[in-house]
Amino acid sequence: MKASAPPASPDGCAAFDLHGPDIPASPVILSIPHAGREYPADLLARARVSASVLQRLEDRHVDLLAQPLIARGHNILVARTPRAMIDLNRHEREIDPAMVAGMPREWPLHSSVKLRGGLGLMPRRLSGVGDLWRRPVGWDDVQGWIATVHRPYHAALTALMLAAREAHGHAILVDLHSMPPLPPALDGRTPAIVVGDRFGRSASDRLAQMVVDAAGGIGIVAARNSPYAGDHLLDRHGRPDRGLHAIQIEIDRRLYLDDAMEEPGPGLDRIRALIVTIVDALSRALPRAEYPMAAE
Repeated sequence: MKASAPPASPDGCAAFDLHGPDIPASPVILSIPHAGREYPADLLARARVSASVLQRLEDRHVDLLAQPLIARGHNILVARTPRAMIDLNRHEREIDPAMVAGMPREWPLHSSVKLRGGLGLMPRRLSGVGDLWRRPVGWDDVQGWIATVHRPYHAALTALMLAAREAHGHAILVDLHSMPPLPPALDGRTPAIVVGDRFGRSASDRLAQMVVDAAGGIGIVAARNSPYAGDHLLDRHGRPDRGLHAIQIEIDRRLYLDDAMEEPGPGLDRIRALIVTIVDALSRALPRAEYPMAAE
């Protein structure tokens, strides 16, 4: 079930879906920020590339992995607004000024490696493709997207995390993503799952290791923080010293999509079962006072 009606983005579409009860039945809250695949006509008209290229920014169909948990009443936020419009895993000031028309010069910006690589709050370019847009986006549009998509998503996550901590003594955010296949490792053990905890800053070391161990239990190689340690969502919502833990899980798309990595494949049920196992294990984890912190 849905806890409340999600806000609408400027095009009138729901910005995200919010599943689960007002009082979380589990300390685990799931976030799926790159699942959005509803492309407004004006966004497609501004693009200099096809819709299929913009879809490369998606964590393609990763939301399907959480469907069994929705049916079981877990609290889950699933983005509907596409990452090509606004990236919920970036700081709201992580803006490339060259992309925006009419932005005030005095507006404070937040620089990052991802922004300089073309993947800021509004993605500008993709490797091997170049610039994605015919013209800059207006500052009023940017402010509208932040106000109706970015801020409500993070406000909903904050509210759920605090409610889970109130009900269970601690809260654990699982930020679910997918990734392209990683280059082969020299030792032949190429990770197909990467668990990020900002190198111990956003979650208990024990919790992150539980995810790695669950993957290993079904023969999937998992790594910690390399090459993905997590980003803004973990920085914003992970406060282990306050009983608020946040973990990112990146899943190789070959594990659950078809050979073209576009539609659900034969591995979907296996990875769905793994996500359920992970959430069940985290839900049974000891209270926060007994978590060993990574710095200890």
